[in-house]
Amino acid sequence: MKIVQKISFAVAALATAGMVSTVSADQLDKVIKSGTLNCGVVLDFPPMGYFDKNNQPAGFDVDYCKDLAKAMGVKSNIMNLTWGDRIPSLISGKTDVVIGSTSDTLERAKSVGFTYPYFVFKFQVISKKSKHINSFDDLKGMKVGAALGTTYESEYLAYAKKKGWGTSNYTAFKSENDAYLGLYQGKIDALVSTNTNIATKLQAKEFKDFVAGPFVPNYDDVVGLIAKRSESAWIQYLNLFLVHQIRDGGMNKAYNTHFGSDVPADLIQSLRDNK
Repeated sequence: MKIVQKISFAVAALATAGMVSTVSADQLDKVIKSGTLNCGVVLDFPPMGYFDKNNQPAGFDVDYCKDLAKAMGVKSNIMNLTWGDRIPSLISGKTDVVIGSTSDTLERAKSVGFTYPYFVFKFQVISKKSKHINSFDDLKGMKVGAALGTTYESEYLAYAKKKGWGTSNYTAFKSENDAYLGLYQGKIDALVSTNTNIATKLQAKEFKDFVAGPFVPNYDDVVGLIAKRSESAWIQYLNLFLVHQIRDGGMNKAYNTHFGSDVPADLIQSLRDNK
């Protein structure tokens, strides 16, 4: 009987240890315990992420990182990522969360976990006014570029394939800054980017001879926060954070700071519709 009791106690102890181990491995607890939130942001994508005049991280996504850290009672560590760095940074453990305008594609969801949407973009063309690009089909035969690893790159290439244009006139750039530099230098005739980034660039004197063109047909770019796919409790917490950003005014404050107005009602509705 004593042997049976000892075995029972041993099994119970192992089960308890397993439960403790599982709890301690939770990403939410890890961040709180460490006192620092390592938050990845793409900082060449204004107004979502950029460096301000003092060379400090700024932007809508940066504000969300800081708001999340404040809600958790920890410090925020903003980590500058390229588009291609976003998923690897999570898998390697370099970042705890990426607030980097990541499109919620089913293919990406095989590698990382997505939260509810927190923003919706349109994909658009920017070119010199002299190019007279009035519809997406006007890109046929032109030298077109986009930032490597972005959804607007894949959307353009899919459209070009559907139309039979081929890819010989297409250039992929390593970063968003490189893509806009290539456009400015005349390496390409047109660039596919987001409506928000294009609007920001057109305010700069360097792009006074450029114009926003047509949108990618029939496509809304719905983006979410990303975290390790296995961290379901962490993702649930992030979802609740996004709900509170709308409910408590955090989103409206960030939108006013970086877009100059209140959050449009149709954007809020689109976020709710895409949950």
